[in-house]
Amino acid sequence: MPLKTCCIYSTGVVSLLLLIVGISLILSNVFPHFLQAIVKKEVVLKNGTDAFEAWENPPAPIYMQFYFFNLTNPMEVLDGDRPAVVEIGPYTYREYRPMEEVNFQENGTKVTAVNTKTYIFQRNMSRGPESDLIRTVNIPALTVMEKFKDVFLVARLIADYMTSTGEGLFTTRTVGELLWGYEDGLLKALKTLSPGLDDVFGLFYKNNGTNDGEYVFFTGQQDSKDFARVDTWNGESSLNWWSSDECNMINGTNGASFHPVITKTETLYMFSSDLCRSLYALYEEDVKVKGIPGYRFVPPSMVFANLTVNPANAGFCVPAGNCLGSGVLNVSGCKQGAPIIMSSPHFYQADEKFVQDVFGMKPEKEYHQTVIDINPLTGFILQAAKRLQVNVYVEKIDTFSQTGNVRTVVLPVVYLNESVVIDDASATKLKTIVLEENVVENIPFMLIGLGILLGALFMFLMCRQKIPESTAAERQPLLSS
Repeated sequence: MPLKTCCIYSTGVVSLLLLIVGISLILSNVFPHFLQAIVKKEVVLKNGTDAFEAWENPPAPIYMQFYFFNLTNPMEVLDGDRPAVVEIGPYTYREYRPMEEVNFQENGTKVTAVNTKTYIFQRNMSRGPESDLIRTVNIPALTVMEKFKDVFLVARLIADYMTSTGEGLFTTRTVGELLWGYEDGLLKALKTLSPGLDDVFGLFYKNNGTNDGEYVFFTGQQDSKDFARVDTWNGESSLNWWSSDECNMINGTNGASFHPVITKTETLYMFSSDLCRSLYALYEEDVKVKGIPGYRFVPPSMVFANLTVNPANAGFCVPAGNCLGSGVLNVSGCKQGAPIIMSSPHFYQADEKFVQDVFGMKPEKEYHQTVIDINPLTGFILQAAKRLQVNVYVEKIDTFSQTGNVRTVVLPVVYLNESVVIDDASATKLKTIVLEENVVENIPFMLIGLGILLGALFMFLMCRQKIPESTAAERQPLLSS
């Protein structure tokens, strides 16, 4: 066989081989699996890895914004009218949350740590100073009234004290006092009867410069799915505030980290000490943050649905059987008995009655939904916003004239937006990983493309090789004549 013909047929064979290899690689997912295996090996809580450094001291700036609800009609509310509130905010704080007292255990398969959080006020990112005044429900007084409403003699003494000092169901305090604490007169008076009682109250009192207890995390060394998953919190593997084992489970991570190689069909579990429970998020849509592809996960309405909608939530009704409705959670059991009700801001995804009960509620998905945008390959958070609202359960208490004829209502006090966006340095590193991922995953398609080009070349050469022979045959009669 002439050399030229041999080369032509070799081109055809190589083209066919490239097509077969490329298609086989696509069907077998060899390259994606290879890349995922590398990432799973790297995304481990171990000294020296990028994942550990980001977990131990998050590089991206975290901001906590507070939006207060200023009560505009306190006297009318005492007469039984619907509360009217005006949202005031944000009051913004830079949040620092390093992992401290880090200690590896069990051959590096687990790690203990405390997550100390510090908040620094950002005046330039806030509506006003921390000295701004807010009128809201008097939570210490309401807590005390609820606690002693059935103890007649004590209730009478408390009512007389409140009357003599002019203390009522509502109070006006500064932003700083409501958040970080103030000395309360009623609590101070009760302290004489109960020396162990703390006479300082604040929605986030003792939460600045402190931690919420010791965590034990899995490092992901044995199974990448266990990366940063909480094993125990404060020495316990379950909670004791709720009335069912399922609701008392501690599931998932602490919400600051997630395992690598995340799929759209996954359920991401998180434990939140703020909510005193675990919750989960589901895939909603594809997103891009700073040019990096990600999956958006959000908690569905079923997470906070009433037991009639989601029977698995029956255990969150406390006391057992006492359910308030969908979209709200009674956390008084883990808040020292204070009648605190948690929800999404403006009662987003809650029963409509909670929205209608308070004038000024305008739930909007864009501003009030909790979202987590995650790079699916690495599990790194690209952008997140945790949005929660603190409410108080208000009702008329016959033994206390201070409650007047107030209607029973879940009254909003403040909502928070804890948000983070990946920093530029981390984004640059992640873009490199994404680029490598795209190159590796496209190798089979490159091989197929090259196979198609060589196939086209083979066909062209074959056709060209036959043209001269036919042309010569056609011209032979002319030459003989």
